[in-house]
Amino acid sequence: MWIRKLESRREFRAGDDSRLREIIHPAKDGVEIRYSLAHAAVEPGQKTRPHSLASAEVYYLLQGNGVMHIDGEEAKVGPGETVYIPPRSVQFIENTGREVLRFLCIVDPAWRHEDEKVF
Repeated sequence: MWIRKLESRREFRAGDDSRLREIIHPAKDGVEIRYSLAHAAVEPGQKTRPHSLASAEVYYLLQGNGVMHIDGEEAKVGPGETVYIPPRSVQFIENTGREVLRFLCIVDPAWRHEDEKVF
């Protein structure tokens, strides 16, 4: 049985400048899934760096408020909302609230360093 606590996963600064914890990744955790799942955090007044992935990505907002930017479009986002990010889209998210912006990131197929471009 595979069960992990978020706090047991190492936090690091991702290429887009978010604080990230990889929750589950098929190449690192010996599980038979196609996708990867991570927990991201962006501090108040901060934003991630514009970047694109070869894979599709989905954000699920847990806490905080922000503005999502995808290929020149922008929209306010908050808890309970889901954002689909098409493959190869230039994207970033900014925290416009007063608390840490926290969200889950699902990448399918699973995230790989060579599939990400940071601008």
